[in-house]
Amino acid sequence: MRLAGKVAVVTGAAGGIGTACARRFAAEGARVVCVDVAEAVEATAAELAAGGAEVAAVRADLSTRAGNDEAVRTAVERFGGLDVFHANAARQRIGRAEATGVEDWEAMEATNLRGVFFGAQAALPALRARGGGAILITASVLGIVGDADLPAYGAMKGGVRALARSLAAAHGPENIRVNTICPGDVDTPMVRDYFAFQPDPEAALRAVTDRYPLRRFAAPEDVAAAAAFLASDDAAYITGTDLIVDGGLLAQVY
Repeated sequence: MRLAGKVAVVTGAAGGIGTACARRFAAEGARVVCVDVAEAVEATAAELAAGGAEVAAVRADLSTRAGNDEAVRTAVERFGGLDVFHANAARQRIGRAEATGVEDWEAMEATNLRGVFFGAQAALPALRARGGGAILITASVLGIVGDADLPAYGAMKGGVRALARSLAAAHGPENIRVNTICPGDVDTPMVRDYFAFQPDPEAALRAVTDRYPLRRFAAPEDVAAAAAFLASDDAAYITGTDLIVDGGLLAQVY
C-alpha cells in the first residue's frame, strides 16, 4: 500500500496503460481520478469502485487547459488535494515524414505534447499546496531512438522528456518530482494498430519481438508497476530522469 493516503490523477485511463495504472494505483491505496475523452473511462472507474477503491471519472479533452484543469479540480474537490499527476494520454498517427499531414501532426501534438504541458500547469499549484508530490509522464523509447513510421510521435515523446527535465529543475525545491516512463512496445490497441499497418503484420510482429532480450512485449501492468514506484515515496530521491521499461531493447546494438 505504497500510495495509501495519496490522491492520483491518471489521464488516458479509458484503456491500455492508463487503465492498468489506475488499477495499480488503487491497489496501492490511492484515491484515483480517471480521466479520458472516451466514454470507456466510466467503465474503468466503475471497475475500481466495485473493488472498493475511492475513485472518480472525468470525461475531458486533455489537449486543452480546461480539460486538465477539470481533472485537477475534481481531485481537489472530491478527495481534498493532489499528490500524483500521471500524464499518460496519447494519440498516434502512423506514417513517414512526407506522409504526415498537418492535421495528423496537430492531432498528435495537441495531446502528446501541448496537453502534457497543460497538465503540468494545472497540477503544479495543487501539488504545491500539498507540500510536494509527483508528476509522471508516459514518454516512449521512441523519444530516445527512431522509428521510420513514427517520426512525429517520436518527436513529441522526445519533447516531453525535455519538458520533464525542465520541470524537475524548476520545481525540485518545492519537493515536486518529475519523471518520465519510457516503454518499448506494450500490448495495447495502439501498438496493435502499428503492426496492422505493416505489409506483413505477423512477420513484423515476430521480427520485432525477437529483438527483445526478454522475447516479449510489455504488458500494461509492467508499465503500471514502474509508475507506482515513481509515484511512491520509494522514489523520493528520483527526479528529472527516465525509467526505461523496454525488456532490454535498448541494451543491444543489433
